[in-house]
Amino acid sequence: MNVEAAELKKFADAAHTWWDPEGPFATLHQLNPLRVEWIESLAPVAAQRVLDIGCGGGLLSEALAERGATVTGIDLGERALKVASLHALQGGLSIEYRLAAAEQLALERPGGFDLVCCMEMLEHVPRPDSVVHAAATLVRPGGWVMFSTLNRNLKAFALAIVGAEYLAGVVPKGTHDWSKFIRPSELAGWARAAGLQPVAFRGLEVNPLDRRMRLSSNVDVNYFLACRRPS
Repeated sequence: MNVEAAELKKFADAAHTWWDPEGPFATLHQLNPLRVEWIESLAPVAAQRVLDIGCGGGLLSEALAERGATVTGIDLGERALKVASLHALQGGLSIEYRLAAAEQLALERPGGFDLVCCMEMLEHVPRPDSVVHAAATLVRPGGWVMFSTLNRNLKAFALAIVGAEYLAGVVPKGTHDWSKFIRPSELAGWARAAGLQPVAFRGLEVNPLDRRMRLSSNVDVNYFLACRRPS
């Protein structure tokens, strides 16, 4: 299976804090509105079948469901999925959460989704290209696949690991492994090999003074990639 035990344990230990906006996932809470803004600018989600790969506690899944999407969230973290299911229930949202890998679901539901999202997940698995291929299988012809991850360069190491984890402390230490970061050219190459057409890159910048985030054309550190499966 395309997962590492240490990664599962790391996120399992923090699963109860997923919905704490000041907790270990505070950066994802801050990032979530920008993720949704970017997705909606390219592929409005209302009445669409959406898959959230690596959904964790459901931050993105819920945001998309609130905008009218029919959402399925998958993850290999059982504790996170329990948190996600409970929070959705409390909020009156109908979201299908499953303990499943993308590769497993691709065998069951090929072409089953209008939009597939895989955000802040690829840098946590041993074979990210396998997840990209599964995402391409899961989306229908003409549908969209959205990725986000971290670039692999010295600037990303300095800001995302040294700065964010060890100096500012806005991300728990040990969250990321720089060697698993992915260059945009690598991700685009995997997408093309899987039969997807890369459409647009978008970067994310963080103001070091007030920690506010904004979308930009700078893909040096955090970045998004939108792809389409040809009709």
